[in-house]
Amino acid sequence: MREPVDWPTRDLVSHRVASTPERTAVIDAANGRAWSYRDLDERVDAVAARFATEADAETVDGGRVATLVDTRVGMASLLFGAMRAGVSLVPLNVDLEAASLAAQLDRVDPALLVCERGTERTAAEIADCPVASVDTPQSEGVTPLDTDNTPPDPAPLARDDEQVVLFTSGTTSDPKGVRLTVGNLVASATASAFRLGVSPEDRWLVALPTYHMGGLAPFVRAALYGTTVVVQRSFETGETATVLDEHDVTGVSLVPTMLSRLLDDGWEPPESVRTVLLGGGPADERLVERCRDRGVPVHPTYGMTETASQIATARPQTAFSHPGTVGQPLLFTDVTVVDGGEPSAPGERGELVVDGPTVTPGYLDEARTGAAFGEFGFHTGDLGYRDEDGRLWVVGRADDRIVTGGETVVAGDVAAAIRTIDGVEDAAVVGVPDAEWGERVAAVVAGEVTAAAVRSHCEAALAAYEVPKTIRVVDALTRTASGTVDRDAARRLFDADE
Repeated sequence: MREPVDWPTRDLVSHRVASTPERTAVIDAANGRAWSYRDLDERVDAVAARFATEADAETVDGGRVATLVDTRVGMASLLFGAMRAGVSLVPLNVDLEAASLAAQLDRVDPALLVCERGTERTAAEIADCPVASVDTPQSEGVTPLDTDNTPPDPAPLARDDEQVVLFTSGTTSDPKGVRLTVGNLVASATASAFRLGVSPEDRWLVALPTYHMGGLAPFVRAALYGTTVVVQRSFETGETATVLDEHDVTGVSLVPTMLSRLLDDGWEPPESVRTVLLGGGPADERLVERCRDRGVPVHPTYGMTETASQIATARPQTAFSHPGTVGQPLLFTDVTVVDGGEPSAPGERGELVVDGPTVTPGYLDEARTGAAFGEFGFHTGDLGYRDEDGRLWVVGRADDRIVTGGETVVAGDVAAAIRTIDGVEDAAVVGVPDAEWGERVAAVVAGEVTAAAVRSHCEAALAAYEVPKTIRVVDALTRTASGTVDRDAARRLFDADE
């Protein structure tokens, strides 16, 4: 009898091209050019040839290849080229300054850094390894990515093999290097299919950065399902609405700010769209209500880099009938609400702890890995609760608890109260040092509203110690590339008050 096969045995495009080579793999939204899985397989071969050559020169067991490439169709061949060559891909944030990028490169020690024309100068400056460009090189020492090397046989894969390293946004601490395995990626795509559904005609629009999981995950899902990814280099309200319509897009991942801008611009989803996956931060209940009124099939989701994307996702009927929920956890994912080291009962708050096949084996830093895991799994640092039917609510961050004058304030509760004020578009609440109180509650509010109106509302709706002592009204909150509020930037607004 044959031994059981631990699938996948090789890169996902190798499996897909053997099954449905004629299906469309990727479409460039800028010009409508499409590549079949047969076409993509050829590009993956070319990339794998270069990756294997560089990796073999540096290490015996694969190693890592870093990329400094913005969202583009070529990310598909980079991801699966790394998988075929048996190396791990490290997509870096193209918007970081050179010093931060150099520090991240030092941590992953890549055999090769891949750039594009817009990042070539920075790549040549910071790299301590060979540099190759997906575009025609302009700098001395930078070579074309494509070579005449013979493509390698697809590397054998195991579920525990590291496949991707992604750096977190680092809004409250130094960015952490998250290691994700082949098994993590496949388990996430599988569980997502059971929650969102799959059709052979599906087309998923990627307009999020592909150096974050939200932009990378659709490529994995498409190769696994045999569906199509439509790639837009960056989100632009009017252009994105046009792409959704003209390319018969069936699904798209957005952060709340993106969806709000689409709705503000009068967007109504075309008949083709059946999934708007809304993540990257808490979805205002009023935004979900607007989706209901406009016929937008919104799916509020909660996920993180450390879980290869989704943890829990609410389908529209759940989101509309239970405001604020992100739904039940996905298949195979266990979420335990823990308070004081013990599981909490339904309705009781605690830290969300996640376990299952999508959870990272750990960070680049072993000390951080040890601190992140406990009896019930991975400690997310998020606060929330579940109801009797297992629906999940996320209310804030454990490290966003503000201790002021001996009282504990949950920043997420205060922000949620502020968001109910007419004219408020969004709010962030942080603790800032205070000589008298230890910390004071401070709020950054975006929208057409005055600080006095915010304070008056909070005084009526919250306990006295929860009312923000300092309020800044701004045009928009500063966010990271993944859509989360940049809390350090929010705190810096109050530096002059100290």
